[in-house]
Amino acid sequence: MIFPLEALVKFSGNVYEITCAASRRAFQMSKIEDPAIEMNDGKVVSLAASQLFNERVQYRIEKQ
Repeated sequence: MIFPLEALVKFSGNVYEITCAASRRAFQMSKIEDPAIEMNDGKVVSLAASQLFNERVQYRIEKQ
């Protein structure tokens, strides 16, 4: 799987927010050694981004 460029082009939200969310999700997946990473040829960032764009994983911005 490659980075979902078409989903990024169609995305109407804040690109900075979803980029940060993808980075954090990729970190989470690598820490727990998610088996989906191996099925995606080790491409954890594209897998995390795909999960976010396909809304399989959701994120929220917490106010500080």
